Amino acid sequence: MGIRIRVADFVQTLIAAIAVGSLYALVALGYTLVYGVLKFINFAHSDIFVLGTWTSLTAAVVITNKMGIEPEHAPWWVAMCVFLLAIAMCATFGYCIERFAYRPLRGAPRLNVLITAIGVSLLLQNVGQLPGKTVAESGGSPAATIPFGAIPRNMPALIEDRVLNETSVAEGTMAGGSKRGTVKLDQNLTIEAERQYRIEYVKPPAADAPAGAQSSIETLNVVVAEPGTIAAGEEISTQPRRNAKDVEGTKYRVLRSPLVPIRLIDVLIVTGSIGLMIGLQILVFKTKLGRAMRAVSHSVETASLMGINTNAVISFTFVLGSALAAAAAFLYPLKYPLVNQTAHGIWVLLGLKAFVAAVVGGIGNVRGAVLGGFLIALIEFFGSRYVSTELRDVYVFGLLILVLLLRPSGLLGSTAREKV
Repeated sequence: MGIRIRVADFVQTLIAAIAVGSLYALVALGYTLVYGVLKFINFAHSDIFVLGTWTSLTAAVVITNKMGIEPEHAPWWVAMCVFLLAIAMCATFGYCIERFAYRPLRGAPRLNVLITAIGVSLLLQNVGQLPGKTVAESGGSPAATIPFGAIPRNMPALIEDRVLNETSVAEGTMAGGSKRGTVKLDQNLTIEAERQYRIEYVKPPAADAPAGAQSSIETLNVVVAEPGTIAAGEEISTQPRRNAKDVEGTKYRVLRSPLVPIRLIDVLIVTGSIGLMIGLQILVFKTKLGRAMRAVSHSVETASLMGINTNAVISFTFVLGSALAAAAAFLYPLKYPLVNQTAHGIWVLLGLKAFVAAVVGGIGNVRGAVLGGFLIALIEFFGSRYVSTELRDVYVFGLLILVLLLRPSGLLGSTAREKV
């Protein structure tokens, strides 16, 4: 059993690292796209990600508030609308930043562009946390404002995060126990070590419920002192505690948790991120627009002489990178619901890690950004799990130093030789 648990722990850490690595990779692609075309670092890119996160939260709150429904009961298309709104907002800001902040400095020294990028970043951070106009309320207090304010908020659960590989081990009709918080099942139940069990039962509408009210699914966690077999009709302790009459005669099923739970949100993050990465790969290397982007990356002047609208290509690159950041920004709070103020240090650190991922993989290389994102997350999570949690950031920046010492161009980057 000890080896089995250690393997399960390893796999669980791997799953978490892959999910977060997918998010790092999406944000890192924005850095690498802009650098690949213009050869400078857009330090405001991480703030575009934050803007997308807060836009997702605000849109979710406003839409569900206007519909008069709880977020967890929202139809699937609400999440899609929130996703598209986040992309639209971030893409618009990405275009405006390039058009009004960076384009006038196209021929200026690189230091001027760097200072401007830092200025844009600080502007977005501080404007985002200004007290704003209330656009949705909950319980008489503001639930969403524009700008977003300095109060952390929780992202509404538009998508229910459930375990996909739970096992149903018993079904039947349940009876109430002799005291509150105990139930009796009509099936034997074998409790295994290192597993959690929960009882789902169908709760009928209350006697005073309005006409048309439907049954609901309630959940009780099984509480036992030690593993073993519980015979049919034997009382089982549960949490939360329910009165005997509330569960008497209800239909139930017992679900057993897996050693390695696979959660819906993690699957959506990984599959969605990989789909976007494949789409970007096809766009850059298989389309006419992608060839134009690579031509501008090689030489803006030469691409212009060949008839390419370089301003349009550069603007599209910013829009594309911002859209990828928006996709990551929509997925991130579904996994980590607490959304901090726009100037919080957690966003700065997340942006730095995505930038490190781009540098480690090879800044300017699309495949390198993806590789760097996954590699950074693997080192961070496995180092935190098996060495020390306090040093999780040290592992990331230590890898950066190591790569810069041994291969300055990054793992998949190439060294450009300049004639002098």
